[in-house]
Amino acid sequence: MLKVQNLSAAYGQHPSLNDVAIHVSGGEIVVILGANGAGKSTLLRAISGICEGKVSGEVTLNDESLMGMSSDAIVEKGVALVPEGRGIFGDLTVKENLLLGAYSARARETERENLDRVLTQFPKLSERQGQIARTMSGGEQQMVAIGRAMMSAPEILMLDEPSLGLSPLLCKELFQNLAHVRELGIGVLLVEQNAKQSLAIADRGYLLENTRITHEDTAAKLANDPAVQKAYLGAGGGATKAASRTAPLVEVHRKAAPAADPTPRRSAEQQIGTSIDDLVAVATKTSAQGPRRPTPEASAAASQLAQSKVDVVLRDIEEAAKAARRRPPRPAYQSVQRPKAPPQTADTAPPPVIEIYKRPRVEVYRRRPSGQFERD
Repeated sequence: MLKVQNLSAAYGQHPSLNDVAIHVSGGEIVVILGANGAGKSTLLRAISGICEGKVSGEVTLNDESLMGMSSDAIVEKGVALVPEGRGIFGDLTVKENLLLGAYSARARETERENLDRVLTQFPKLSERQGQIARTMSGGEQQMVAIGRAMMSAPEILMLDEPSLGLSPLLCKELFQNLAHVRELGIGVLLVEQNAKQSLAIADRGYLLENTRITHEDTAAKLANDPAVQKAYLGAGGGATKAASRTAPLVEVHRKAAPAADPTPRRSAEQQIGTSIDDLVAVATKTSAQGPRRPTPEASAAASQLAQSKVDVVLRDIEEAAKAARRRPPRPAYQSVQRPKAPPQTADTAPPPVIEIYKRPRVEVYRRRPSGQFERD
């Protein structure tokens, strides 16, 4: 049994888990429900020993503490994690990915048995052992990731959002496979936002809200809980909406209005002067009759309107042309001739500039043995 008690985690000054307590037994599926940012992924990472933040509390597997162990040592003890995004080796084949999951000492002796069990569990992988993993579909790659984790012969299998990015059909197939994994006696800890399908295969569930476990119950009771339905199953207020449709609309407006506003509210039927049901019936009848052909009078009126618009445009064009013809022509462009400079004569020509360079004078001194200098 995996048991977590008073588990807390924080990234710097920002807490991600606060005093979380859960337990997972062999052969059962436990689902963690919660919104984004509630701390679900941090919980799995803290259990598996790969959380980057500060972790405190107690995690035990069969009464043996896992706190402080490295991630490979935790896998050796029997806890395997399938991370979000699968994390498979895309350039390797399916079989090579699976065999990489059997690197631990506890799985090497039973590698052949574990591989047969995985291929039996996922028949598609048996057919595609030589296929490159990145050429497979998202659902098939997820099967490879789960099969690789099962190759380590785990007692507890943890999955982080396994249905992320999968189509509804692949999600259904994935959850059916997880139900078969439970039959092998492996405990499954599942973090999933697809609450409907995860609760359908789970035995128990926890609600993780704002870094804390707020509720724990069986999966059936959680699925029927109105609060869970409103928050995670998209069934919020279904009974209230049905009751409000049968009640008079004027009463709905009175309940929605603030108590301090004494202004009487008029219902929609009072404002439009007829019943909404009658309007719906008329609209349904009109839609069933199909598109109506315009009457000859309406067609003639539309043609007359279009012709009048064309006449207005033509009249504007003619007036613009007449105005252009009446406009005086612009004078031709004349280039400006600059006056030519008078020719320069001997009297007007500027005097020449004569530059005189003086030869530099170089003085040479010699040093006497006494230390004085003399000029040559």
